[in-house]
Amino acid sequence: MLSIDPTQNTERENYKLLIGSIIPRPIAFVTTISKDGVLNGAPFSYFNIVSSNPPMISLSIQRLSGRQKDTARNIIESKQFVVHIVDEENVEKINRTAASLPPHQSEIELANLTPVESAKISVPGIKEAKIRMECSLEHSLELGGLATPGCDFIIGKVVQFHIENDIYENGRIDPRGLAALSRLAGNNYAKIGEIFEIARPK
Repeated sequence: MLSIDPTQNTERENYKLLIGSIIPRPIAFVTTISKDGVLNGAPFSYFNIVSSNPPMISLSIQRLSGRQKDTARNIIESKQFVVHIVDEENVEKINRTAASLPPHQSEIELANLTPVESAKISVPGIKEAKIRMECSLEHSLELGGLATPGCDFIIGKVVQFHIENDIYENGRIDPRGLAALSRLAGNNYAKIGEIFEIARPK
């Protein structure tokens, strides 16, 4: 078995090992508003659950040469954001939002996504997602070194869930109906695939 010391790798080499190993990764499409009122949207696959009591999720937003991304800056400034689940039906439009745009341009407009008003926060979500979660900022951390932080780690508390009626029944979400996609390495994505059950030991 190959053994690799990450301190001997470049950042890019470690990145490739991580995104090729930790698969599949759920994808969050995140909307935020800038201080100038621009609706920003971007997908992130460093995303997961933190807690269910209270309901909290995490985003790790990587920096480029130490420069903070619009999404992280907007979340830290406004303390609000909306997380959407990326699925088979919306992935093409959401992929367009991954383009690098200046802060005054809206990725939502670029991708022809439809803003929809939130119930408890001022940041709109998008209509094209079957699930969206309105979030308030719980914690933000700069990680990766004092001189040049490598990422902004965001923990958000979910203050409102929005779930399409067709995929919700008795408190449960139908995974096939949601048809969520996951991120692999490179330009590759994965669908849910075969679902099987293993009983958890007592």
